[in-house]
Amino acid sequence: MITPDDLTRISLFAQIPAGERRTIADHAADVVLNEDEWLLLEGQGAAFYGLLEGRIEVYKWLGRRNQCIAAYEPGEYFGEVPLLLGAPAIASLRAASKSRVMRLEPQEFLELVTKCHVLSGEISKTMMARVSRVRQWTIDSPPAMATVTGRELDVECYKLREFLMLNRIPFTWNDSGGEAASGPPVVELADGRTLVGPSLRDLARALELEVDPKLDSYDVVIVGGGPAGLAAAVYGASEGLCTLLLERFACGGQAGVSSRIENYLGFPAGLTGDELSARAYQQAGRLGAELLTARSVEAIEPAVAAGEPHTVVLDGGTRLSSRTVILATGVNWRRLDVPGIERLAGHGVYYGAARSEAMRFNGKRVHLVGGGNSAGQAAMYFASYASSVTLLVRGAKLADSMSQYLIDQLHTKSNVTIEMEACVVGVEGTDALEAIEVECGSSARRERRPSDGLFVFIGATPETGWLPPAVIRDQWDYLCTGRDVMDLLRERATDAWPLERDPYLFETSVPGVLAAGDVRHGSVKRVSAAVGEGSMAIAVTHQYLAELQASMPAAGGV
Repeated sequence: MITPDDLTRISLFAQIPAGERRTIADHAADVVLNEDEWLLLEGQGAAFYGLLEGRIEVYKWLGRRNQCIAAYEPGEYFGEVPLLLGAPAIASLRAASKSRVMRLEPQEFLELVTKCHVLSGEISKTMMARVSRVRQWTIDSPPAMATVTGRELDVECYKLREFLMLNRIPFTWNDSGGEAASGPPVVELADGRTLVGPSLRDLARALELEVDPKLDSYDVVIVGGGPAGLAAAVYGASEGLCTLLLERFACGGQAGVSSRIENYLGFPAGLTGDELSARAYQQAGRLGAELLTARSVEAIEPAVAAGEPHTVVLDGGTRLSSRTVILATGVNWRRLDVPGIERLAGHGVYYGAARSEAMRFNGKRVHLVGGGNSAGQAAMYFASYASSVTLLVRGAKLADSMSQYLIDQLHTKSNVTIEMEACVVGVEGTDALEAIEVECGSSARRERRPSDGLFVFIGATPETGWLPPAVIRDQWDYLCTGRDVMDLLRERATDAWPLERDPYLFETSVPGVLAAGDVRHGSVKRVSAAVGEGSMAIAVTHQYLAELQASMPAAGGV
């Protein structure tokens, strides 16, 4: 327990009367930490601390790295800044050695500041000094980790910018215009290195993102870093499984580019898709999951015998073994079937939308195709930049495909127009999109509309053709799991399931290979549903691993 004498070792309390120290000690928690143990994580509820013994380091997530930015020694106090601002913790605190800390809860701290003017003045001065140091540190820190130079309408340049943005890497972009008409994009790093036309993996490695697996064998390999994959990584790592997640572009999936998710449980003010994916990424990494970026899976080779591991083949030929595999690859936006549109892909026509691209359309005319929440969220975001935003919806009633809260928000935007029973049937432009042809209403009249940007958010197509034939898919290429596997096998008059039991929930037609999220047949296409499926897939993984363990011969038998 904290005693009044303990408080004399903290500079703030050394000169106050003994009676006041007794009152503070009676309300203080005595926290003992082992080396590398976390006292507080960024984003958690704040508290007030005084360090009695040891050393506490301050960590802050910057881009994709958790960096140590300061440290506290015995006698120092901290935590007042977020408490006085009414904010959650702005950084994480970790014990660099065995430490002992006094902690006051927010209410006790605020009462202390209110009742004791001497302490209040001292704490306020400390807060001002720390805020000034943070400001100076921000000024001194490089504003960008990379500078991309290339043509605005170059597809490879757009891909690099999107990769950096979705991976939360601060960067600047220089439009080379006609100066480098035939040259590849160039990336200059903060340390002076220059990459000419880099692959995503080379760029990721140069930025010190994790791209290479640390081990040859895992308990579970998760393919895909959307909400389902990230949830599986969090639960798998937290429950002691040796967990690897492989993401070919950027963690977050389609949800990661959502400008606002208003109906996610526990976030009354809503949150962006980027915030959700960033928090999940940090959480999974802190719990011990390996998270690789810019790595694709080329093949899965199912185990040849019961109890043996599956083989996961990565791009570049790297081979990994894993006792279980969770397929959480999500879906891709369906392509518009319009003559000549693929020629303009990346040149004014885009599938999905990265938030960083909205600023490029400042004062321009934007058209979006689709009537789902993703299209609605994109329209809300573009409305803050574009001169006009037109949402083209094939159906007759928007409420059939979009949440009502989003419809209400769209109606408040004066520069947003919603057109029902409308579809794009033509595009115009030589080097870039110039106009679109829209078929409107039941009369199917056609109208030419000048357009600077066409963003497509229609349907969904799973990309599962790379999987082995043993993994059964439905007629739309979604992965079948559980009872659906047996139903399809009976329809096809085949006996491909090798075990006496039926497939577990989320288990595909290959024992130990599971599917979760949008790629799974019958899944509900919602972020929260994908998160739930990812966590449940780990529960099934434990069930499968327990089955394997039970089937192994007992050690020490005669």
